Amino acid sequence: MRLLLNILWFIFGGWISGTLWLFAGALLAITVIGLPWTPAAFRMASFSYWPFGRVLVDRDYGATSLVLNVLWVVLAGWWLALHHLVFALGLAVTIIGIPFAWQHLKLAAASLAPVGKMVIEV
Repeated sequence: MRLLLNILWFIFGGWISGTLWLFAGALLAITVIGLPWTPAAFRMASFSYWPFGRVLVDRDYGATSLVLNVLWVVLAGWWLALHHLVFALGLAVTIIGIPFAWQHLKLAAASLAPVGKMVIEV
């Protein structure tokens, strides 16, 4: 079932979300200042491509992750969260799209604070 949901997710917009995360990570990697956020963006891109059967777990990095997440919201997090919210609203219109909308809402929340997140297989 996970495989089917992940394939449908990828076909109906998951590739867009993952590509946006990769794009954000690549833009941040271009600058020396953005390098601390690059691993988090690539980790979120991986999760965005195949979210079913995986969960995001917080790891505590203390004040460092807090500062990086605050700066992330200003630099890139708000527009990624907006993208996920718009997709969630569009998918929630249909009953079939509700599980996909729920994943977009999870990704929207993670978009605001991706530093310190870890992807775990369930």
